[in-house]
Amino acid sequence: MIPSDEQWMQRALELARRAGDLGEVPVGALVVRDGELLGEGWNTVITHSDPSAHAEMVALRDAARAAQNYRLPGVTLYVTLEPCTMCAGALVHSRVQRLVFGAYEPKAGIITSNATLLEQDWFNHKVEWTGGVLEAQSADLLQGFFRARR
Repeated sequence: MIPSDEQWMQRALELARRAGDLGEVPVGALVVRDGELLGEGWNTVITHSDPSAHAEMVALRDAARAAQNYRLPGVTLYVTLEPCTMCAGALVHSRVQRLVFGAYEPKAGIITSNATLLEQDWFNHKVEWTGGVLEAQSADLLQGFFRARR
Protein backbone atom coordinates (compact mmCIF):
# COMPACT_ATOMS: atom_id res chain seq x y z
CA MET A 1 0.00 0.00 0.00
CA ILE A 2 1.35 3.42 -0.97
CA PRO A 3 1.26 5.94 1.88
CA SER A 4 -1.13 8.86 1.51
CA ASP A 5 -0.30 12.56 1.57
CA GLU A 6 -1.39 12.64 5.21
CA GLN A 7 0.92 9.76 6.13
CA TRP A 8 3.90 11.41 4.45
CA MET A 9 3.02 14.69 6.14
CA GLN A 10 3.05 12.89 9.51
CA ARG A 11 6.66 11.96 8.76
CA ALA A 12 7.41 15.59 7.84
CA LEU A 13 5.96 16.64 11.21
CA GLU A 14 8.33 14.19 12.96
CA LEU A 15 11.23 15.82 11.14
CA ALA A 16 9.93 19.27 12.11
CA ARG A 17 10.02 18.21 15.76
CA ARG A 18 13.71 17.33 15.32
CA ALA A 19 14.34 20.89 14.17
CA GLY A 20 12.46 22.25 17.16
CA ASP A 21 14.50 20.06 19.51
CA LEU A 22 17.62 21.73 18.08
CA GLY A 23 16.19 25.21 18.69
CA GLU A 24 15.47 25.64 14.98
CA VAL A 25 12.11 26.77 13.59
CA PRO A 26 10.23 23.45 13.43
CA VAL A 27 9.84 22.76 9.73
CA GLY A 28 10.37 19.33 8.21
CA ALA A 29 10.41 18.13 4.61
CA LEU A 30 10.80 14.95 2.63
CA VAL A 31 11.02 13.92 -1.00
CA VAL A 32 9.14 10.88 -2.30
CA ARG A 33 9.17 9.14 -5.67
CA ASP A 34 6.93 6.22 -6.57
CA GLY A 35 5.94 5.72 -2.94
CA GLU A 36 9.55 5.55 -1.71
CA LEU A 37 11.36 8.02 0.51
CA LEU A 38 14.23 9.55 -1.48
CA GLY A 39 15.40 12.31 0.88
CA GLU A 40 14.49 14.17 4.03
CA GLY A 41 15.51 17.18 6.07
CA TRP A 42 14.60 19.74 8.68
CA ASN A 43 15.60 23.33 9.31
CA THR A 44 19.28 23.61 10.22
CA VAL A 45 20.03 27.26 9.43
CA ILE A 46 21.29 27.96 12.97
CA THR A 47 22.96 24.59 13.52
CA HIS A 48 24.99 24.87 10.30
CA SER A 49 25.23 28.67 10.10
CA ASP A 50 23.73 28.31 6.63
CA PRO A 51 20.95 30.67 5.51
CA SER A 52 20.00 28.22 2.76
CA ALA A 53 19.51 25.23 5.10
CA HIS A 54 15.71 25.38 5.05
CA ALA A 55 14.02 22.00 5.42
CA GLU A 56 13.10 21.89 1.74
CA MET A 57 16.65 22.63 0.61
CA VAL A 58 18.11 20.00 2.93
CA ALA A 59 15.59 17.40 1.72
CA LEU A 60 16.25 18.25 -1.94
CA ARG A 61 20.02 17.94 -1.42
CA ASP A 62 19.53 14.57 0.29
CA ALA A 63 17.28 13.33 -2.52
CA ALA A 64 19.63 14.58 -5.25
CA ARG A 65 22.53 12.70 -3.63
CA ALA A 66 20.43 9.53 -3.44
CA ALA A 67 19.31 9.89 -7.06
CA GLN A 68 22.79 11.00 -8.14
CA ASN A 69 21.11 13.73 -10.16
CA TYR A 70 20.32 17.39 -9.53
CA ARG A 71 17.07 16.91 -11.44
CA LEU A 72 14.33 15.10 -9.55
CA PRO A 73 11.51 14.45 -12.04
CA GLY A 74 8.47 12.62 -10.76
CA VAL A 75 9.02 13.48 -7.10
CA THR A 76 6.68 14.99 -4.53
CA LEU A 77 8.12 17.25 -1.86
CA TYR A 78 6.20 17.31 1.43
CA VAL A 79 6.87 20.20 3.81
CA THR A 80 5.11 21.36 6.95
CA LEU A 81 5.13 25.06 5.98
CA GLU A 82 4.40 26.91 2.75
CA PRO A 83 7.75 27.51 1.00
CA CYS A 84 9.58 30.82 0.67
CA THR A 85 10.96 32.33 -2.54
CA MET A 86 14.31 30.52 -2.29
CA CYS A 87 12.72 27.13 -1.75
CA ALA A 88 10.11 27.63 -4.48
CA GLY A 89 12.92 28.43 -6.92
CA ALA A 90 14.72 25.24 -5.92
CA LEU A 91 11.54 23.24 -6.59
CA VAL A 92 11.43 24.59 -10.13
CA HIS A 93 15.15 24.13 -10.82
CA SER A 94 15.18 20.56 -9.50
CA ARG A 95 12.05 19.73 -11.54
CA VAL A 96 9.90 18.64 -8.59
CA GLN A 97 6.59 17.40 -9.99
CA ARG A 98 4.42 18.11 -6.97
CA LEU A 99 4.53 20.09 -3.73
CA VAL A 100 2.39 19.29 -0.70
CA PHE A 101 2.56 21.64 2.28
CA GLY A 102 0.88 21.91 5.67
CA ALA A 103 0.50 25.37 7.17
CA TYR A 104 0.13 28.54 5.13
CA GLU A 105 2.81 31.19 5.79
CA PRO A 106 1.26 34.68 5.80
CA LYS A 107 4.61 36.47 6.16
CA ALA A 108 6.92 34.72 3.68
CA GLY A 109 4.82 32.10 1.88
CA ILE A 110 5.16 32.55 -1.85
CA ILE A 111 3.03 29.73 -3.25
CA THR A 112 -0.32 31.36 -2.51
CA SER A 113 -0.19 33.52 0.64
CA ASN A 114 1.74 36.52 -0.70
CA ALA A 115 2.12 35.69 -4.38
CA THR A 116 1.70 32.79 -6.75
CA LEU A 117 5.31 32.33 -7.75
CA LEU A 118 4.88 28.81 -9.13
CA GLU A 119 2.15 30.04 -11.48
CA GLN A 120 4.40 32.47 -13.37
CA ASP A 121 4.69 31.94 -17.12
CA TRP A 122 8.41 32.63 -17.30
CA PHE A 123 9.35 29.39 -15.53
CA ASN A 124 10.26 26.51 -17.84
CA HIS A 125 8.80 23.98 -15.39
CA LYS A 126 5.46 23.90 -13.61
CA VAL A 127 5.11 22.45 -10.11
CA GLU A 128 1.69 21.16 -9.10
CA TRP A 129 0.83 21.98 -5.49
CA THR A 130 -1.60 21.25 -2.70
CA GLY A 131 -1.71 23.25 0.52
CA GLY A 132 -3.31 22.70 3.91
CA VAL A 133 -2.51 18.99 4.39
CA LEU A 134 -2.43 18.49 8.18
CA GLU A 135 -2.52 22.27 8.39
CA ALA A 136 -3.70 22.43 12.01
CA GLN A 137 -0.95 20.11 13.27
CA SER A 138 1.71 22.01 11.34
CA ALA A 139 0.46 25.39 12.56
CA ASP A 140 0.17 24.15 16.17
CA LEU A 141 3.78 22.97 16.14
CA LEU A 142 5.02 26.35 14.88
CA GLN A 143 2.80 28.38 17.22
CA GLY A 144 3.91 26.32 20.22
CA PHE A 145 7.56 26.85 19.32
CA PHE A 146 7.22 30.62 19.04
CA ARG A 147 5.01 30.89 22.12
CA ALA A 148 7.70 29.10 24.16
CA ARG A 149 10.37 31.49 22.88
CA ARG A 150 8.49 34.63 23.91
